[in-house]
Amino acid sequence: MPKVVIDNKEVQVSDGATLLQAAAQAGIAIPTLCYLDGCAPPTSCLVCVVAVKGQDRLLPACATVAQEGMVVGSQTPSVLAARRAALELLLSDHVGDCIAPCQSACPAHMDIPRMLRALAGGDDALAAAIAKEAIPLPAVLGRICPAPCEKACRRGAIDQPVPICLLKRFAGDWALGHKEDEPSAPPPTSGKKVAVVGAGPAGLTAAWYLRLSGHAITLFDRQEAPGGAMRQIPPDRLRAEVLSAEAGMILRQGVEYRPNSQITPADLADLATQFDAVLVATGQAGAADALIDPSAVDKSALRLAGGNIFAAGAVLGAHRLAVRALAQGRQVARSVDLYLRGQAILPAPRPFTCRMGHLTQEELKELLAQAEPCGAETPAGGTVPGGTGFQPVHGTGYKPVPPGNLEGFSVDQARRQARRCLHCDCRKADNCRLRDRAAELEAKPGRYTGQRRQLRLFRQVGGVVYEPGKCISCGLCVQITQEQSERLGLAFVGRGFSVRVAVPFEESISAGLAKTARRCVQACPTGALAEDNAPK
Repeated sequence: MPKVVIDNKEVQVSDGATLLQAAAQAGIAIPTLCYLDGCAPPTSCLVCVVAVKGQDRLLPACATVAQEGMVVGSQTPSVLAARRAALELLLSDHVGDCIAPCQSACPAHMDIPRMLRALAGGDDALAAAIAKEAIPLPAVLGRICPAPCEKACRRGAIDQPVPICLLKRFAGDWALGHKEDEPSAPPPTSGKKVAVVGAGPAGLTAAWYLRLSGHAITLFDRQEAPGGAMRQIPPDRLRAEVLSAEAGMILRQGVEYRPNSQITPADLADLATQFDAVLVATGQAGAADALIDPSAVDKSALRLAGGNIFAAGAVLGAHRLAVRALAQGRQVARSVDLYLRGQAILPAPRPFTCRMGHLTQEELKELLAQAEPCGAETPAGGTVPGGTGFQPVHGTGYKPVPPGNLEGFSVDQARRQARRCLHCDCRKADNCRLRDRAAELEAKPGRYTGQRRQLRLFRQVGGVVYEPGKCISCGLCVQITQEQSERLGLAFVGRGFSVRVAVPFEESISAGLAKTARRCVQACPTGALAEDNAPK
């Protein structure tokens, strides 16, 4: 039973144990990518490399047997650099987006593809819930947002973008018509009290998320009805009753609303003593009536230095888009919540994403093969009003438009338009070891550049998708199909740098994974093999 030292920790392991197993026994986590218990170590990714004293090269921990007296370093600068470089080389040839372009372009980072799949599958309650995870006012924003998400939609390079704003409105309108699906009771309070000054998009959003976090919220506004500057939007774009309905949904979760409250600087000082935290979201103000100095606000934490006063929205500078003020309301709610819990106020981690970039027409056809072929449709209420900033919602001149007070999509239209989504996001974004390791090691996807592989998709009858451009040739699926005696299975095809995993004899993925599809999906460390979550 050899003894080894790993990161200055001595550990005794059984004969034949690997350095990966020895590290785990010592409580030291070594990252892995292509390793899987029960399978022979492929040693192809080099993410688990370690430094062994006396060796002139780094060794894969998953396949190196522990020997008596070994001294191992798993966190040395050279080891970390090698792991990062290995990941960056894999990412340079990775054909896939972790996050779809539409979601990346949305200031609120709403999970648009997931909402579209819910709508396409007929689950309107889920679609509304997904929208409200990032945008608590989807019916309002679905009417007034200029839709930067649609400008990034890849479907626009084929015919017209998916009408995301109208579909977000559909989900929001559905929720307004089904109040019985709202939370039956507000969450219990945390014992902390927050005053929110200003009931515009930033203030309402912050109140919503802080209330969901369990804090008692009192919302002050100088107007009779909540909504702030959104109340000034012409009724042909946003009817007052729609805004009142969605704001009312927020208030019904236990937010105390105090209208006709003109807060002065002296009042603000009093609120700071009466409440555990105060958020100023009053909108843009002149020098004479400003409650705070914007220059005194820490823009990362959205907090005034050293106090319990926070700020968000146009009070920090003019916002051209309500969705940006809403996104900042969510950001400041996070900061306030961390402050109330006594935790450090750190910026929310940015999710790691790899981007394919420009797609060729052939690659777009690969994506279109799974999508609804029809173009964009005019909502059931008729054509979009003419005038500056409005364009028809059909034909070659399509541009994203605020849908105003049209009747909106019918149910059939909403299903059909949602199915036009090309599914640019990854099917395993939340269960991808390549993405997780890249985030942990701060790998840069663009470190190495070159001609990437072509986007291809192969679908199995019954629900598995194979994307060879995401395959890292670890061979786990090859091992599994061989062990389970698949008639065809998977194998390495080609030679040298052109080697790839495929079904022998150019057979279909359905023929190759007749018995082991689900197990191969679970074993795959990337999104190369994934469940097809497109609505049936």
